[in-house]
Amino acid sequence: MTDLRTQLQTALAPSYTLERELGRGGMATVFLAQDLRHDRPVALKVLHPDLARALGPERFQREIKLAARLQHPHILTVHDSGEAAGQLWFTMPFVEGESLRDRLRRERQLPVDAALRIATEAARALEYAHRHGVIHRDIKPENLLLTTDGSTLVADFGIARALAGADDRLTETGLAVGTPAYMSPEQAAGDKALDARTDIYSLGAVLYEMLAGEPPFTGPTAQAIIAKRFSGEVPRVRQARPSVSEQLEAAVSRALAPVVADRFSSAEEFARALTSVTVTSGSVAPAFVSSSRSAASEPEQRTILQPTRLAPRRVPLAAFTLALGFLVGLGVLFAWRRSHSPAEEGTGPKRLAVLPFENLGDSADAYFADGITDEVRGKLSQVSGLAVIARASSNEYRRTTKASQVIARELGADYLLTATVRWEKAAGRPSR
Repeated sequence: MTDLRTQLQTALAPSYTLERELGRGGMATVFLAQDLRHDRPVALKVLHPDLARALGPERFQREIKLAARLQHPHILTVHDSGEAAGQLWFTMPFVEGESLRDRLRRERQLPVDAALRIATEAARALEYAHRHGVIHRDIKPENLLLTTDGSTLVADFGIARALAGADDRLTETGLAVGTPAYMSPEQAAGDKALDARTDIYSLGAVLYEMLAGEPPFTGPTAQAIIAKRFSGEVPRVRQARPSVSEQLEAAVSRALAPVVADRFSSAEEFARALTSVTVTSGSVAPAFVSSSRSAASEPEQRTILQPTRLAPRRVPLAAFTLALGFLVGLGVLFAWRRSHSPAEEGTGPKRLAVLPFENLGDSADAYFADGITDEVRGKLSQVSGLAVIARASSNEYRRTTKASQVIARELGADYLLTATVRWEKAAGRPSR
């Protein structure tokens, strides 16, 4: 059977030359093409056949034309659209640069000032679109493009406009609008009366990931991610990255509020909140940078720190403080040795996963073990040369029976830190 590219090339030959495939997802396939009439490179996006059938050519053409009217410095506009070889397609400018997803794969966490700039520019674009009656509904790192001149562009408004009101037909095809890690609770619940605040939630989730190194809710499946969103509290970004200011954390938390009415009333209000954040010199550098090596591709180079008992039989406050100081001191020593070792130069920071400390005492004291875990994780995240894996990812392995090597491989960690904690009752005194 003739492949998609050949079919399209034959149908579009008078106007476009398809050069290569840039990528594909659940909704569409993207090609780098040459616009022969205007002698310019473009990104030509072809909708998934099931999606095209659900929309229909007339609706698609009508809505894509409305989306093409969105002209804003931070919106990737639509150039052209049509139907060819039974396929629905549209073109956008080909941007020199990368997607936010590409940058996050490379750096994992971004400097605070960079994250603020990207989120603010995206919020301005959303505000413009919302005022023109267009809700995106699929804001995610893949749809935020970072140009070589440092600007942020929001892509895929064309699909967003075309998808509006087609939920029932899409459900029949098995396709879903939105991405589980970033969609709002109301969108995940199938609410059809979505407004601008669903995009604010999604942008808040993207900002959280830029700061913390992963989305606020993660899981092995889409169902697991959505379940966490409804059953768990919104995680605080400062738990994963203590250097983030309380002011910025408050803005992120408000954007991620489960109740729609508790979020920012508009994308412009969100943008103003972000521009008012004061960035200190200590929060500019990322606290978490991904290792340059992959655990999956180089498992033999991974070193596993075997489980270590942090607490002795009795753990008075002074002893805990001393133990915490020892751990942080060990991290500082590790970073110093790494920075002074020629053999380690250029290899990037070592990735450390602090797994949930095991509570050996009364079940009512479990919060104490969790608190110690968070404190140790927060202290170690400030150590140069260590990239501490985010809390949400590490906490997935609470009470796990998986082997250390398996956990390290799944997390991409060079080292694992585990410990046991117990509060013991002293005569005449509360539990310690």
